[in-house]
Amino acid sequence: MRRHAVLAVVTALALGLGTAHAQATDRPPTPARVDAQPPPAPGRVAPAEAGGYDFGRPQVVATGLEVPWGLDFLPDGSALVAERNQGSVLRIRPGRPPREVARIPGVVAGGEAGLLGLAVSPTFGRDRLVYVCFTTTSDLRVVRFRLGRPSSAQVILSGVTRATAHDGGRLAFGPDGMLYVGTGDALVPGLAQDLTSRNGKILRIRPDGGVPADNPFPGSPVYSYGHRNVQGLAWDARGRLFATELGAGRWDEVNRIVPGGNYGWPVVEGIGTDPRFRNPVVVWSPAEASPSGATFAAGILYVAALRGTRLWAVPVDDAGRVGVPTAELVGAFGRLRTVELAPDGSLWVATSNRDGRTPPGPDDDRVLRFTPGGRTPQPPVLPAPAAR
Repeated sequence: MRRHAVLAVVTALALGLGTAHAQATDRPPTPARVDAQPPPAPGRVAPAEAGGYDFGRPQVVATGLEVPWGLDFLPDGSALVAERNQGSVLRIRPGRPPREVARIPGVVAGGEAGLLGLAVSPTFGRDRLVYVCFTTTSDLRVVRFRLGRPSSAQVILSGVTRATAHDGGRLAFGPDGMLYVGTGDALVPGLAQDLTSRNGKILRIRPDGGVPADNPFPGSPVYSYGHRNVQGLAWDARGRLFATELGAGRWDEVNRIVPGGNYGWPVVEGIGTDPRFRNPVVVWSPAEASPSGATFAAGILYVAALRGTRLWAVPVDDAGRVGVPTAELVGAFGRLRTVELAPDGSLWVATSNRDGRTPPGPDDDRVLRFTPGGRTPQPPVLPAPAAR
């Protein structure tokens, strides 16, 4: 197992960061200039310890996929995975070849756009509904359909500005039964601070697309704002939402999301001192991260990294405080797009080596399965940043 200490660390101290306006995809060729001091040293805290998974012995679930993006599980333990550029939904399971179960009409791929997030209804046993997020010629939207009946497709969210990059696109059902949608700024940074826009936000909607009555902005699907490009959504055992976000060139982030919270983009990237904005709980340098999908398992937030070609393990305690992350799978499988916790406790990780950023291997893209093994430690922690 390869473990590397994180260079950019969790911190409770406020550091002033200038505005970064780089128009980037997963990462710009030249990082945007941001005048700032580096984060402080982590102090007296031990790193995470892999969360009890055997990362040296993956089981290959599927090979030969075309940019797998969203992934979620059916009640029988098999998984559905969305292929970004193909607009197809595949059913995968160990020991069997992938099988296409749906082709989503209207998907327009290109750049980072295409068929993105996928979520299985929490009441799938009754309704057999699957939710997908994708870009069309005109917008980013969310559609639901009954598995086995693609013609039943129903648009439940539309009107999110699309672009060739910064589309976000992650879907996940929260413990409250609501559907959460991560969106990007569509290369227009000012949209992130505009509460009339659905871009640069985390949206929260009912499974039928309606706006929950307890959303922070009455009548609006906006749950949090000031985001540049939300890529991962995950809840800990206490129901706290954490989100991963691609920065403009200096800092990538993990944010703890609160209803109505403003996370600063494009005024600030990373950790700042402006009391209007909430600081991230983890920051990474670009070469280490480009964080994408995320999931919780045994008190550890796992984050798939694209440019960083690794799986980050971020310890989170019962109070929501985070410790120093450690890295697994560094360079072992290339770019990692998605990580999900399976019903049997295994971790499934999807690679993203056919997305045009790196030469793919002969079996790419793959979905890998890692089983629990070894001890599960108590995660170390650092003090949380002061709430705003």
